[in-house]
Amino acid sequence: MKSLLNGLGSIFLFLIFTGCGSSTNDKDSLDPSGFTLSESDLPEYEKNIDHQRLISAWGDRQGESIRTGEHIYNNICFNCHGNPDQEGSMPNAFKFWKDEFKVGKDPYSIYQTLTRGYGSMPPQVNLTPVEKYDLVNYLRENFLKEDNPGQFVEVDSTYLASLPAGTNIGPEPKEFKPWAEMDYGNFLINTYELVDQDAAPRERSSGKAPLPDENLINSNFAYKGIAVRLDEGDGGVAAGKAWMMFDHDLMRVAGAWTGEGFIDWEAILFNGRHNISPRTIGELHFENPVAPAWANPATGTFDDPRFTARDKRKFGPLPREWTHYKGLYQHGDQIIISYTVGKARVLETFGLEYLDDQPVFTRTLNISPSDKVLKMRVAPSSTAVALVGNGATLKDQGGFNVLEVSSNQNLNIKLLIAKSGTQGLQEFAKSMAPPEDLNKIKDGPARFPEKLTTKIIKGEQDGPFQVDIMNPPFDSPWKNQFRLSGLDFFKNPNKGVICSTDGDVWLVEGFLEDSGELTWQRIASGLFQPLGIKVVNEEIFVTCRDQLVRLHDYNGDNETDFYESFNNDHQVTDHFHEFAMGLQVDEQGNFYYAKSGRHAREALTPQHGTLIRVSKDGEKTEIIAKGFRAANGVCLNPDGTFIVTDQEGHWNPMNRINWVKEGGFYGNMFAYDPPADSTESGMELPLVWVERDIDQSPSELLWVDSKKWGALDGKLLNLSYGYGKVFVIPYEKIGEQVQGGIVELPIPRFSTGVMRGSFNPGDEQLYLCGLSAWGSTQPQLGGLYRIRKVDQPLAIPVGIKATTAGIELSFTDELDPASVNQITNYTVETWDLLRSRNYGSEHYNEKLLTVTKAELAEDKKTILLTIPDIKPTWVMEINYQLKDKNGNSIDGSIQNTIHQLGEIATR
Repeated sequence: MKSLLNGLGSIFLFLIFTGCGSSTNDKDSLDPSGFTLSESDLPEYEKNIDHQRLISAWGDRQGESIRTGEHIYNNICFNCHGNPDQEGSMPNAFKFWKDEFKVGKDPYSIYQTLTRGYGSMPPQVNLTPVEKYDLVNYLRENFLKEDNPGQFVEVDSTYLASLPAGTNIGPEPKEFKPWAEMDYGNFLINTYELVDQDAAPRERSSGKAPLPDENLINSNFAYKGIAVRLDEGDGGVAAGKAWMMFDHDLMRVAGAWTGEGFIDWEAILFNGRHNISPRTIGELHFENPVAPAWANPATGTFDDPRFTARDKRKFGPLPREWTHYKGLYQHGDQIIISYTVGKARVLETFGLEYLDDQPVFTRTLNISPSDKVLKMRVAPSSTAVALVGNGATLKDQGGFNVLEVSSNQNLNIKLLIAKSGTQGLQEFAKSMAPPEDLNKIKDGPARFPEKLTTKIIKGEQDGPFQVDIMNPPFDSPWKNQFRLSGLDFFKNPNKGVICSTDGDVWLVEGFLEDSGELTWQRIASGLFQPLGIKVVNEEIFVTCRDQLVRLHDYNGDNETDFYESFNNDHQVTDHFHEFAMGLQVDEQGNFYYAKSGRHAREALTPQHGTLIRVSKDGEKTEIIAKGFRAANGVCLNPDGTFIVTDQEGHWNPMNRINWVKEGGFYGNMFAYDPPADSTESGMELPLVWVERDIDQSPSELLWVDSKKWGALDGKLLNLSYGYGKVFVIPYEKIGEQVQGGIVELPIPRFSTGVMRGSFNPGDEQLYLCGLSAWGSTQPQLGGLYRIRKVDQPLAIPVGIKATTAGIELSFTDELDPASVNQITNYTVETWDLLRSRNYGSEHYNEKLLTVTKAELAEDKKTILLTIPDIKPTWVMEINYQLKDKNGNSIDGSIQNTIHQLGEIATR
């Protein structure tokens, strides 16, 4: 898809077609005096545009044009304008589906408004003529033609002939790659494949699930790769021309490369591609195999003892007593890696020199005393390597340049590495200054000193909830995408932290202020797809795909000076789907997150598709439940149990919400070491199966902790990544089995998928953050919201019981007895699902059950539905049309699952 959408700074004002002046309806009545830009301000090509050709081209490329226009609208315009189903963030923004244009409604007139600006509408200088007309085409076909036909002007030969003559169509649109334009800082952690310029195309298996494993045993993957930019300049790692890759599973430098372009950006995190990992591009000057870099201090060998997967690859970190990654220091643009080898502490930084015009990559190491001689493979024997400093030697052993480090002394050494055939490196080393003392470096100047502000747009919606839009600063100087994936608050509830899946952590202030403004400060960057964050004793912990990180600020500027690897037991493969989701902490201080499995493939490691506990000190990792496919987050229950959602897919006939028991298996037979019994009796059953029309992709649950939320206080909520909704989860427990249903709260859909939520103890309202990065129907990349419960009637089910006689539904508010007693006000359907290796399930054994009696209990909130044919069922859906005690209509539904029928309550 083509687009030149570089100017996200105008997102808040984009397309406000409500300028001053009288209404005009065609190009002949345009008022040039109202435009922001005069004719002389326009680029030369705009003065000679062939408008007839551009509009006529819609016919030949209608599908492409509409798709491009939709892409532009969703990424730039939707935030302010919304659509008929979702309110935009600016109340006065033009509503294409019902408003009247102020400056002409034909395609040429709309184009002029986009080009020159009008009233509050700024000129869109970053859109090419082709893109502007693609946007116009989308607006006409999607909003005007059917919803607002009075503003739709037919394009015929007479209209086309009336357009100004021209000879060009402007500049060629450039491909929109926000992931490649973002400033990630000078490092970015991800899974990378290191290849040279002549690398063969990727091997990618296909067919029926489970897909076969590719033969990747000889591929150079840095599964926990820290890509570090070495050349100077602005723009961070993505804008560099020389890099080195450090793999913190193996404490190896995986390789170094140069070129125009960092990586090919082929990944779900970047361009959205599935089943693929990014590759380096450019010239690979040297590389090391996927094996330990340092010899085992106890044995002196390089034998790899790690977990061996089915495809013969090894995953996870080396044993802690051998070597252990401690974290990463950031000092300006300098990156310093901290790790141990045996009892020695190592600090290492990377650099770039030039010998004539040949790049020379440098590694500076500070090594504390070791009780044993240490050995490290630097690079293959064919690579040019030289050493600066004393206390170490270089030897050729086993096909590698091997660094041998003396014991019992502090060492500062520097390695020079250049591609095979480089001459003069030894002499070059003699001219080098003594290696740098890295121990003196602890903190540095702020890398992101700007504090950004955004307005809080207060909601004034009717009903029991009002939603405030708290958009992040989309016009940031670092071109962040703000795909927000986690939030939590400090003891001062006016301050919180928010992470984004693009690698950032933001300190946000102003949640409780009357100013209506938030202040955003970027305090960390370059992390590997953060999808959970927690403040524990005022310290910030972040769940990343490669590690659980604790952030340290040493000099009081709030920016992270040290990214401590609190726990890096994660077993990371190259598969796109193994997200590390959510973060919770129990009363003992243990941490919990969920690890997804491989999509359409069998697990390679024991951690695929699991719920994981990390001990309070970060020293121990345990798998406490398994069998998940895509577990989006963790809810910690008051009784010490957990709730984990899962997504429709292979072995999951529908989405499921699981009340998790330790040691339980939750259904995905593609998980590691599944039980022999693939039937339902071989797994733990979910609290509820959730149909895709209710929620395409459930995310994290949380408990309401707010007196202001009235009858919902203490209830269980579920968030929707798929549809941007919020649900309440009524449930009951029969024996050891928890079962229940799902009810949508009366809140309009959010413009993003909703990932995480937290009740702020300061105002007792619910704050949500979300993103659209994979598999969501919602158009906006990221968003932050506040839901305020207001004093308006709310009548929804919050309790459910399935008995041998029927269903009991408990509502938040009192109901009208006459409407409750009318059995025609209810429709009850049931159906079964088929759990198999196929993706999802059709409906089976569909039934319409008869309600023979409906009563209102003494509390005037509980409905007793008598259903003679009630039985356990995969899915039940109850639709109702009722009234509350004040006569207000209540039309709603609850979808639920029944595993067991309880006894009839005494009435």
